[in-house]
Parts: sequence; C-alpha cells; structure tokens
Amino acid sequence: MEKIASFTVNHDTIQKGMYISRMDGDVVTYDIRMKLPNGGDYIPSAAAHTFEHLFATFARNSAYKDSVLYVGPMGCRTGFYLLLRDNVTGEQAIRLVQDCFAKIAVYEGAIPGASREECGNYQEHDLIGAKALACDMCAALETWRKERLIYPE
Repeated sequence: MEKIASFTVNHDTIQKGMYISRMDGDVVTYDIRMKLPNGGDYIPSAAAHTFEHLFATFARNSAYKDSVLYVGPMGCRTGFYLLLRDNVTGEQAIRLVQDCFAKIAVYEGAIPGASREECGNYQEHDLIGAKALACDMCAALETWRKERLIYPE
C-alpha cells in the first residue's frame, strides 16, 4: 500500500503551530498542532470534544463559513485538522484559526451541539480544558505567518 501523506512527515520535527498538511484539488488540509508529537502530553478526550464543538461552530459561523469543509481532532490527540477551500488564503486561514481560538479562550455558556439529541457522547465535555488549550494556542499562533505554514525539516 502507498504511505499516506501524514505518515511521511517527520513527527520529531513538528512543533506547536499551523501547517499545510496537503492540497487536494481545491481543498487545503491544515494541521493545527497543539501538542508535541510523542511528547507524553496529549489533549484529553473531553477537552478535545468540547474544543471540536466550539472550533467547528465558530469556524462555520465565520466570514469563511462557505469554505469550511471539516474541523476535527487528530486521532493521536496532538491537534486538529481544518479543511478549507483554496479560495481562503494562508493568511486568512491563520487569522480564522486565531479568531476562533480567541473566542474559545473566553467562551462562557452552553457548549453548542452538546445535548443528547445533538451529540453522540454528550456527557463527555470539558469547557475549562478546552479554554486552556485555546489560551495556549493563542500564544503559540500570535505571530504565525504564512511563511511558517510549511512543516519544519
């Protein structure tokens, strides 16, 4: 079998940040790395779940909502993927993520889509943990620019 693109990246060199993982036609997959790979510190499941609900809600209610295809956690629990149409520039994608994370960092209230009818695991949420992740990433991405969207070597 062919090795998939995400397994060809040297995970020992990835730092916290935002990278272009792949481009498929008019779809750009962004790797938003929130924890160091194989670092022993991973995103707790409940915090990741809440973060996903908030990130997806804010991204899909942004000015780029028609270009947001997917927001979801990495199985290794070190970050999230964001899939956008390529009509969103790298700079705009960074700004979108920065804005979403800033909103998550200060969010108070009910978690969107977290009722039994709306969510398949509605009892596993951690707003405090999601906000802590967002605060950490706001600092990591504060000065991020499109030149840094390329994986480190």
